[in-house]
Amino acid sequence: MKLESVGILISMQPFGERDVIARFFTSDFGVLCGVLKGGQCAKKNKPLVGQLGAVSWNARLDSQLGVFHWEAEKNLIAVLMPFRKSLEYVNSAFALISTLLPEREKNSFLYTGTIDLLAKLKSAGADAAYLQWEISLLKELGYALNLTACSGCGRNENLEYLSPRTGRAVCKECAKPYVDKLYKLPLDLNISYAFLEKACVEQGVKIPIARIRLS
Repeated sequence: MKLESVGILISMQPFGERDVIARFFTSDFGVLCGVLKGGQCAKKNKPLVGQLGAVSWNARLDSQLGVFHWEAEKNLIAVLMPFRKSLEYVNSAFALISTLLPEREKNSFLYTGTIDLLAKLKSAGADAAYLQWEISLLKELGYALNLTACSGCGRNENLEYLSPRTGRAVCKECAKPYVDKLYKLPLDLNISYAFLEKACVEQGVKIPIARIRLS
């Protein structure tokens, strides 16, 4: 079995003395996991997290771990090295992808959004760009946040709260009996964290340390 696509190298961990277990987020097959031969000892074309390039995944059986052939084209995060906060956002995004997205399930919308995020992290709007990326991730996980109308009365005015149960906005009047149980808008990373933590619990995984460090 062979899969070929373009993707971002999002994680590596040692496997034996020379190889690594790598994860790529690809445009055609979502997250792919497999062995990257010589990943620890390569001196030329050394694989680095954040690289974008052509990737092929090969395995004799669909259930096997598989082996990668990797041709890096450019490093999308090299320009972010002077910006500590931007690198923290990268680490969190890659860790959330690895943890929450199923393997070999195409997700073109989030893949494009991730490429877009990496481009925006070197600008003054990095904080807003990362928050929007998490909102997109939550939508893909089934937690679409609706801030357009009140879940109680349908009005689109005075939307000051968010329901942790439904992810829908609540206006000031409808929120009065439940203020202590609702999130206060506007959206921030603490609110998105709460929904991400819920998604992790439902999948039986722990929220990544890289995301916890942002809170």
